[in-house]
Amino acid sequence: MGAIPTGIYANWAALFGGPVGRRIAQWAAILPRIEQFGGQFAAMSDAELRKTSLALKYRSKSGETLASLLPEAFALVREAGDRTLKMRHFEVQLLGGIALFNRSIAEMQTGEGKTLTATLPMYLLSLTGKGVHLATVNDYLARRDAEWMRPIYELLGVSVGVVETQSSNDERRRAYACDVTYGTAKEFGFDFLRDRLLIRRTREGQADVISYLLDQHQAEEGGDQPVQRAPYFALVDEADSVLIDEARTPLIISALPTAEQRDEAELYKWAAKHAPQFEQEEHFTFDPKTHKVELTGEGRRLVRNLPRSAGTADIGILAMYDAIELGIRAERHFLRDRHYVVRKGEIVIVDEFTGRLAEGRKWRDGLHQAVEAKENVEVTIATGHAARVTVQDYFQRYPYLAGMTGTASTSAREMHKIYKLRVIPIPTHRPPVRRQLPPRIYGNRAAKERRIVEETAEVHATGRPVLIGTRSIDKSLSISALLTQAGIAHQVLTAYQVDKEASIVEQAGQLGKVTVSTNMAGRGTDIKLGPGVHELGGLHVICTELHDSARIDRQLIGRCGRQGDPGTYRQYLALDDDILLMGLGNKTAERLKVYGERAPEQEYGGYLGRFRRAQNIMERRHFRDRKLLMYHEKDRKKIQHQMGQDPYLDAPS
Repeated sequence: MGAIPTGIYANWAALFGGPVGRRIAQWAAILPRIEQFGGQFAAMSDAELRKTSLALKYRSKSGETLASLLPEAFALVREAGDRTLKMRHFEVQLLGGIALFNRSIAEMQTGEGKTLTATLPMYLLSLTGKGVHLATVNDYLARRDAEWMRPIYELLGVSVGVVETQSSNDERRRAYACDVTYGTAKEFGFDFLRDRLLIRRTREGQADVISYLLDQHQAEEGGDQPVQRAPYFALVDEADSVLIDEARTPLIISALPTAEQRDEAELYKWAAKHAPQFEQEEHFTFDPKTHKVELTGEGRRLVRNLPRSAGTADIGILAMYDAIELGIRAERHFLRDRHYVVRKGEIVIVDEFTGRLAEGRKWRDGLHQAVEAKENVEVTIATGHAARVTVQDYFQRYPYLAGMTGTASTSAREMHKIYKLRVIPIPTHRPPVRRQLPPRIYGNRAAKERRIVEETAEVHATGRPVLIGTRSIDKSLSISALLTQAGIAHQVLTAYQVDKEASIVEQAGQLGKVTVSTNMAGRGTDIKLGPGVHELGGLHVICTELHDSARIDRQLIGRCGRQGDPGTYRQYLALDDDILLMGLGNKTAERLKVYGERAPEQEYGGYLGRFRRAQNIMERRHFRDRKLLMYHEKDRKKIQHQMGQDPYLDAPS
């Protein structure tokens, strides 16, 4: 990443540097003015700083444009950061803040200080008094960032609120009433839907059906009032994760179940009991690209001959075929500690992109209920929709939208097409010096994991810290068991250890530390090198598998080489990796798997292209899914507007 353009080069870049170069050069011209105001503010007392901040708010409400106030506002935040947190915004962070103010996705590399950068546009747009939202990927990061940055805002007279999953209705209302509100995209979206349901109930006098849906959020005094204000500005942290990866799943509030839907619980239990009897190819076929299970003629014959339980006696045979197909899919292809965990008697999805628990989300079309029946927990009822909104639709409601992430360039076209946001790569404060080691490909997973442990032992012997990134919880545990056998002390970070995440990550860069982690260590966390580690070569990152998106791999790689620190990384692959099956299909994946089994310890360097191709196919498939969802939602909204319906509340189930 290049340096900030200055002098004659800045003038040249502003004229001929291409769309991104021109923007960066134009914005860089604002930096001297920020520096000038900074000199004035440094001589002020805390009380005078706050008074200046209040004056800016008055000037904003009196009609001065935010663009004209930007140099003073950014200089104020910079001074407040220096005084309260001993953190003074670098010029590249000021540049990132200007990009965010100008409705862009600021691509800032790992360790460049996105959390501190966010305070700049958040403060500036809060001057309007309309309330600004920072949406991130989970409650932990929302609470952490709000508490961390709170002293900056409070010094300038700006109130800060946090919305979390467990927040009561009154707590939510108070948080949204603040100048700046931190929370997750999921909670912001669900609060929007609940408010919309409440407004309809209030206007139309609907009876207890909707009241029941809202009951847990209205138990407190004043619970019959909406919690959110009108949308104004949203800054999305980890924008690629929130705006792209999570955009395939709409946010849905379910309606009350019918009597027929309650009977379905027995059908799911019956299917889960008999699903293990069905054999692939003989009784069913499985398409790894669509994840579809389809019964063969022999499979349907077996369904008809299965004994029925009392609760399924009156259910039609077509429904039983569907239930068995779901049961087989849940039994064979949705794995505990990889795709989900069982916690307090509930199935909680593990987000494949972040490695964290996706609280509140459920698989659709009966799959969630099939997994519940498989794990013998209470089967929830698959119901219709009382309210729904897609991530794309929700964030497009904000007049001002911006985002920041370390990995957005590969999704720049999608960001611009859907959200009208341009991705702007921000220069790094110091040149990155991380070094890529040649990838290694082995015949099977067992050989790959043995070699990973051997390399870990070699690097560990030098004193350098090692971070091993895995795709799922079960694979983290597998690597952990091998490290234990090898006598290598280590820490494991998965969705089960979310409460210990900060302490584990804080230690991951210390001398001699070995950490095994799912994607959690690649999002919103910062691994700092301990004393003596820099001289040894910095953090060594081992990537154990390719993910569905190259952006996720880049997130993990970005854990090393932060802020000019040294670091190395290596990609490990095996010819039986999941990405080959999902991307290339059954026949090709099986052929490669059999070939690898002949000499599993041998290296297959010439097959790297197959893995890249499989990953590209998965990326295109996910992009197609998001496009289809967007077009479907657009058509549905158009039809419902023509019918005089509310597209968020009258959604078909």
